[in-house]
Amino acid sequence: MTNIVKIVSEKELHTIMEYYEKQGALLAKLPPGALFSAKVNNVTITGYRSKKVMFQGQYATQEANKFQFQDAPVTKAKKQVKKQKHDLPPQFQTLSVIGSDEVGTGDYFGPFIVASAFCASDKLPYLASLGVKDSKQLSDDTIIKLARTLTKEIPYSLLVVPNEKYNALHEKGMNQVKLKAILHNQALYLTREKIKPQSYDAILIDQFVKKETYFSYINKETHQVKERVYFATKGESRHLAVACASIIARAAFLQRMDQLSKQLGITLPKGAGKNVDQVASHIIRTHGEKTLRQYAKIHFANTEKAKQL
Repeated sequence: MTNIVKIVSEKELHTIMEYYEKQGALLAKLPPGALFSAKVNNVTITGYRSKKVMFQGQYATQEANKFQFQDAPVTKAKKQVKKQKHDLPPQFQTLSVIGSDEVGTGDYFGPFIVASAFCASDKLPYLASLGVKDSKQLSDDTIIKLARTLTKEIPYSLLVVPNEKYNALHEKGMNQVKLKAILHNQALYLTREKIKPQSYDAILIDQFVKKETYFSYINKETHQVKERVYFATKGESRHLAVACASIIARAAFLQRMDQLSKQLGITLPKGAGKNVDQVASHIIRTHGEKTLRQYAKIHFANTEKAKQL
């Protein structure tokens, strides 16, 4: 298997990411330190916040050569990209924290959801006893059950972008990363307002972009949350606040997927694989192409594949 690495600028890194986003090739699961991961033509492309982009697969060279940047020399990969260090305060897991996370970015069907949650330090032992942890390690039934308890026990905010609104925003030039930043900021602001006058020690965002880029994306927002804000990959393992936000967001996504499935009379699959193409094709044949706008993120490559089917 060929491994190719490109060194790129911050702007070029986002250009590459948006290229694969438009193809619907982005993957939901990211390795440590990664901004994005995608897969096309049996080539896995991973963009790291260190401004390295790795192409892995039989046709890695051909895929890498699609991007001819003057400051992006192509070299053979020698070592795995090092994990990014995070400058979190000491004993961070014991602090009172507002955390945020999102779901639905890699799923063709279903809405885009961001949640934030506040976990006071004296609540942490109780939350841990409930079994709160990274939602990716929990079954769907457990997530829904936990979310019912969490939404009664802790302050939280939930923002849902339905598919029609998501598609309209994307067509106006709103890329997915900027939308994430704006929604994280809004959810954090709402939760911060809910807990007043109670204080908090820090805010933790499950990192999806470099912090400088994040703050540039929210610089026109009316309410900007900037104080005591930290970023960390795998935020769910660094504080239960992010894990709680992840569970609440995931439960909301699952519930809305069930609702959308009942509306169509067909089970909508998660992700963006071949089974998604088949279901999208069925929807087009049965209800017409315009119907997809209500249920899917139409800029994903799955739309064109469904049309061909």
